Amino acid sequence: MTLFSANTIWRPMMPADLAATTALAAIVHTDYPEDNEIFTERLALAPGGCWVLSGADGIMGYMLSHPWRGSVSPRLNTLLGRLPVPADRWYIHDLALAQTARGQGAAQKAITLAEHAARQYGLPLLSLTSTRYAQNFWRKQGFKPEAISEEERAVLASYDADASFLSRPVSR
Repeated sequence: MTLFSANTIWRPMMPADLAATTALAAIVHTDYPEDNEIFTERLALAPGGCWVLSGADGIMGYMLSHPWRGSVSPRLNTLLGRLPVPADRWYIHDLALAQTARGQGAAQKAITLAEHAARQYGLPLLSLTSTRYAQNFWRKQGFKPEAISEEERAVLASYDADASFLSRPVSR
């Protein structure tokens, strides 16, 4: 079965998906735990940036993303309260795939969804915080480190010592 058959698609995340999404996060991100409230808040604040990879086996992936401003990313496991206005970029808070969904183009399709959302908001950049384990993947997707402040260095340390703030232009 190919990953993106009629039965396996990226679709908008719904509140009913939150339990499966947080369960997957607990498996995929053991070194970067976040409370259930983080997922609930991101979905409430930016439903157009929250997606699940859904198929016959249930939820196999998810992406949380939202408008953002500046090059200081949200700290790990921190509620935002509200989104910044005006925004100057689209921030990919988290993109996670079950082991069985990796290597089949699912992540690239999710990035395309994030780019579409950024274009809808008129935002020229995609940005994210990359942990040590994902650096190579994100760089292969065209993301590059931005110059960062001391404040951002402290935020990155809440992820891990090798975390980076990466960005790339939204493709047209």
